[in-house]
Amino acid sequence: MKIAYLDCLSGISGDMTLGALIDAGVDPAAIQAGLDSLGLPRCQLSVEETTRHGFRAVNVQVQHDEQHSHRHLHHITEMIDGSDLNPRQKELAIQIFQRLAEAEARVHNSSIEKVHFHEVGAIDSIADVVGSAIGWDLLGVDQVVCSPIPTGHGFITIAHGRVSVPAPATAELLKNVPLADCDVEFELTTPTGAAIAVTVAERFGRLPAMNLQTVGYGAGDRDLQKQANVLRLIVGEQVSSEEDTHATQDQVWVLETNLDDISGEVIGHCSQLLLDGGALDVYSTAIQMKKNRPGIKLTVLCAAADIESLEQILFRETATLGIRRWQADRHKLVRSVHQVQTTWGPVAGKLAVLADGSQVFSPEFEACREISQQQDVPLQQVYQAASTAFANQDSNSPGN
Repeated sequence: MKIAYLDCLSGISGDMTLGALIDAGVDPAAIQAGLDSLGLPRCQLSVEETTRHGFRAVNVQVQHDEQHSHRHLHHITEMIDGSDLNPRQKELAIQIFQRLAEAEARVHNSSIEKVHFHEVGAIDSIADVVGSAIGWDLLGVDQVVCSPIPTGHGFITIAHGRVSVPAPATAELLKNVPLADCDVEFELTTPTGAAIAVTVAERFGRLPAMNLQTVGYGAGDRDLQKQANVLRLIVGEQVSSEEDTHATQDQVWVLETNLDDISGEVIGHCSQLLLDGGALDVYSTAIQMKKNRPGIKLTVLCAAADIESLEQILFRETATLGIRRWQADRHKLVRSVHQVQTTWGPVAGKLAVLADGSQVFSPEFEACREISQQQDVPLQQVYQAASTAFANQDSNSPGN
């Protein structure tokens, strides 16, 4: 599998993305041909090598006739739909603008249909987004992973006045995305760059294992004092092994809080609400807190989309004053639903495949409990019968 990794040491913007894609091998003439079909007045990419803090990179500038019109989303989608872009490129470009529109609408308490694009509706931003959509398609990767994103800090002036960094739309786009600490007083990540990153990246985290093939550098406009203002794009083939065929990797969020003034009944009630609310797992750990008070650490595993709602449950039900959170990589065995036959009837469970190809069967608790109650037999005896049934089934399978 071909993987691309966006290394956002100095953030990400539309022109940096274009530069990195071109430096990684995408033909700028192919991008230009797609932009020409949009009908933008005299929109031309200027591509040249430059240096940022001593490092070589490709800088892309969009040259065009002056224009002051502000566009709605439907103006831009109509432009893209009427172009010569292929269906994949059109879909990706529209997805990026859709995310931008949703962020702007949220920030300005408006609807997607009514929101005006100011800076991102300008010709250069349209060229950055559409050009990047073309570039990603031509790069032909199967998966994009992105590093944590630094936004920089300070203040910038936009169409709505002076705002702090990250700009409101950028902050909205980067919800539930890991941000990197950075003391650079400059807007490192723009709304366009943030929209591109959250649209193309399947996950955020460290560089995945790969056989590296190509490295591209896209230069930002300004040369920073402390670091190179570049976006690095690393492209390679995923490292395959026997273990990889039996396991998958993803990322989860860990929410955690310490409690020393709450009953076990409330913790149990809260845990069930969290599970009902979409938590992947909830568990408690006995801990020793300040002043030698015994306490409980309540831990929740969840997807990024569920962080806000699950934190609301924790705050409401436990009255905690703070919740820690971080992103964790997860290595999972490939699993499938499986059923075995016992003397009391069928028992459902999960079948996992280990790295050596052997299989492990885990009976489901609810299935065993139901038989235990119906047949008036000990729960542990049902578990043992299910495991024995699988062992016998496995030994009688073809090839054994």
